Amino acid sequence: MRLGIDLGTTRTVVAYADRGNFPIVDFLDEAGDSRGFIPSIVAERGGELRFGFEAAAVAGDPSFTPLRSFKRLLSGAGASPTQTVTIGSLELGLTDLLGRFLSHVREALRTRSNLKRKMDHAREVSVAIGVPANAYATQRLITLEAFRRAGFVVRAIVNEPSAAGFEYTHRHASTLTARRDSVVVYDLGGGTFDASLVRVAGHHHEVLGTAGINRLGGDDFDSVLSRVALGTVGLAGQDLPLAVAERWIEQCRVAKEALNPSSRKVTLDLEAVLGPRAPKPEVSLPVSTYYDACMPLVETTLDAMAPLISRAEGDSELDDLAGVYVVGGASELPIVGRALRDRFGRRVHRSPYPSAAVAIGLAIASDDSGAFQLVDRTARTFSVFREGDMGREVVLDPIFAREAVLPAVGEPMERTRAYHAAHNIGHYRFFECSSVDDGGKPRGDIALCGDALFPFDPALLGERDLAKIPVDRLAERGPRIEEHYLLDHNGIVRVRIVNADAGYERSFEVGRR
Repeated sequence: MRLGIDLGTTRTVVAYADRGNFPIVDFLDEAGDSRGFIPSIVAERGGELRFGFEAAAVAGDPSFTPLRSFKRLLSGAGASPTQTVTIGSLELGLTDLLGRFLSHVREALRTRSNLKRKMDHAREVSVAIGVPANAYATQRLITLEAFRRAGFVVRAIVNEPSAAGFEYTHRHASTLTARRDSVVVYDLGGGTFDASLVRVAGHHHEVLGTAGINRLGGDDFDSVLSRVALGTVGLAGQDLPLAVAERWIEQCRVAKEALNPSSRKVTLDLEAVLGPRAPKPEVSLPVSTYYDACMPLVETTLDAMAPLISRAEGDSELDDLAGVYVVGGASELPIVGRALRDRFGRRVHRSPYPSAAVAIGLAIASDDSGAFQLVDRTARTFSVFREGDMGREVVLDPIFAREAVLPAVGEPMERTRAYHAAHNIGHYRFFECSSVDDGGKPRGDIALCGDALFPFDPALLGERDLAKIPVDRLAERGPRIEEHYLLDHNGIVRVRIVNADAGYERSFEVGRR
């Protein structure tokens, strides 16, 4: 069984490889209706957790505490495998929460999907999974671990817009020529915005560049509608009790998703969520008012994508660009397509399945019988902060540069550093940043993605709790230390630190403490 699974902020979509076709998997909801997704929601009551459709069915029940958009917890710079999440009366690890949700997805595939008969005969369930192009190493590691805990065999981790590039080629191959061989994927999902510039030669895809915003997506457009609508009656989101705010924002999401190019008004039922405390039964506002309030968000995505467009157009007007491919559930908001067409004209192509394009592309990536190939790249610079000038300063040492080509499976990229220790203990702080300037300073998003302590002093080799020992300079030149960094095809970094004189070493998977 070969699947592509797009763990989305709002919805989780699954597609499968079937003899050169890549259909979307349907699931039965609580009413027995067929849906092409599972809602990415969890609800808690008295220590009991419900997921997906079962959680959505009780989200309005005041005895349950729902949690939507939990994937967004991954996108913060401080996300870690040890991070805990509180849902009602229950506290659990972020990796555990994701693993439980994905276990529910696996069970739903077996019991309530149109693949259940195939699942019964599958020896293993192999998947290609997606992560935002701008994902931190920790985010990749947590996602990989959660899928493994759920019993999936992960064949590949693919940047989401890169996966959508596969779907574009599968569906729009006729738009690509020897002269116009590049496509920019515009992926506006529920929680993140990503873009990739992909060059295509037949079935060979090479990512030339990526861009993204970790916390900008459909949830933010819901918040805009909430703010504008409540503002018309003199209320603000913080004025609503938590349970009421949950029902209100869900109503805003449903109303937003119902908009189409001919919509003229947005109407929301205040009385349904506030009851007798509602200042008026409903709020109705011109859709143009809502769109005007959303334009700064849309412009932000266009500005983030602009460098990729500049790369594609070179010295002429988009000569190398076959099109801009629009995917992601939030891109269905009419104002998004309108803004893209205003800027890029008729070369804007919308996926017929914008919410499922990534999952379809992932299914293509998982297919052994397919000829599609992908050369992907890192989205951030991976670095380590270390001491310079004999401990008198701290310097940033880039190990893997932004947009480094990810290696092939089984052929990790290696970087090595060697030196003589100057202190009794080495404290390694591994960082990722958007870029590094000419002076060696980090720029853009900067995140600690892991740290490690290593004993340099031979007397400390058996010490397990190095954090309690003060760091001191050695009286004499210390042992020879080697650092070996391996970047694998999934964008995950593994570090091996060796005391060559003592024959002692430790290994670390960056992001895992």
